[in-house]
Amino acid sequence: SPYPICSPSRASLMTGRLPIRNGFYSTNRHGVNAYTPQTIVGGIDEHELLLSELLKEAGYKSKIIGKWHLGHRPQYLPLNRGFDEFVGSPDCHFGPFDDVNQPNIPVFRDDKMIGRYYTNFTFHNGISNLTQLYIKEGLDFIEKNAKYETPFLLYWTPDANHQPSYSSEMFHKKSIRGTRYGDSVMEVDYGVGQILGRLKDLGIDKNTLVVFTSDNGAETLIKQKGGNNGPLLCGKQTTFDGGMREPGIFWWPGKIAPGQVTNQLGTTMDIFVTAARLAGLPLPSDRQYDGIDLWPVLSGEVKNIDRAVWYYRGNELFAARVGKYKVHYWTWSHEHYEFCPGQRVSNLTTFHQVNRTLDPIVIDMENDPGEKYFLNGSHRKTGLQLVQPWVDEHKATLVPGEPSLNYCDKMVMNWAPPGCEEINYCLPVPSTSSIQKCGWDH
Repeated sequence: SPYPICSPSRASLMTGRLPIRNGFYSTNRHGVNAYTPQTIVGGIDEHELLLSELLKEAGYKSKIIGKWHLGHRPQYLPLNRGFDEFVGSPDCHFGPFDDVNQPNIPVFRDDKMIGRYYTNFTFHNGISNLTQLYIKEGLDFIEKNAKYETPFLLYWTPDANHQPSYSSEMFHKKSIRGTRYGDSVMEVDYGVGQILGRLKDLGIDKNTLVVFTSDNGAETLIKQKGGNNGPLLCGKQTTFDGGMREPGIFWWPGKIAPGQVTNQLGTTMDIFVTAARLAGLPLPSDRQYDGIDLWPVLSGEVKNIDRAVWYYRGNELFAARVGKYKVHYWTWSHEHYEFCPGQRVSNLTTFHQVNRTLDPIVIDMENDPGEKYFLNGSHRKTGLQLVQPWVDEHKATLVPGEPSLNYCDKMVMNWAPPGCEEINYCLPVPSTSSIQKCGWDH
């Protein structure tokens, strides 16, 4: 993942560029994460080219199903950013709220809301049929485009695994763990199976690339109520690998040999660049891309492509990796939140931000994926000599984008989204603006 939390990570997936370039970060405080709550004023910059907009040039139809999270004001919504269809929410499904001090999150169909979470779309004791709706929407979209032999992009991004987790009755308390999170994972897995099965049934599986991944690591803050990052250090919100290293599965029968495992470093930004190549589209020359074309590796043409991956937290480069070496230039878990339960590593998972730029920590990630042992002597020197030139060039050529996540205002919350008047669910909008800098704290 290009970032350890949802909104910036999704912005990078859609643009092929780091949040520090596409503007999905904040400068309100050094090295803090920012996202798109209801109060956020900004959204994805109008000058950024999204994957949906790029593929439209090659005649693709596109649909997003699930969580958008790149801005909820009308100008930022999916149908204004290249998507042809949208079923889902512009924000996380936090709540329930009272629709007085804070409105419940809307659910959209295309450019109009069709209801709100917790009222029109029921959530009760971790039970909701929303993922089943998302599965049906995805299958219908695939069938429609297969019928007319239209190339398509399906961005299927259900939010059931995000807290508060939910599943339908079909999967409620059916997982081995018996938790809401376990049930939600089980249902999303079922949904992926339904999608793959439909591609096969329609005979278009050999002409369809499917990518399965996530926007950030599991939320270790909630311990047994959430996911598990295995041997990786810490979780969501951090630049340790537990926060940013996720599964990356590419499926294309007849084009990608099954059962392969590659040591190639990749990020979700590579999806943008790889998709452009497969669609026969050139990348715009007026901007710098951080993703690379992974097709030579996926197709078996080459074993590895040299590249660096970057670990940003807010406006600061906390770490970088080249090959098997990861170098930490800044360290921080958090002084108040326990993002690393039971995984403290002295001088690395520090409670406060520590600048290690003049004395970086070097880790051999192939032999130490849990980031527990610091290299020294000649091994440390070898790692630094490999990584540092990439970092120096990156910083020397970096032109940060204008930050989009600096300002919040209660007036811009989901009081009266487009379409609310048609279902009689518009709420009174505050009469005065209360714009201020967002109070990011992690």
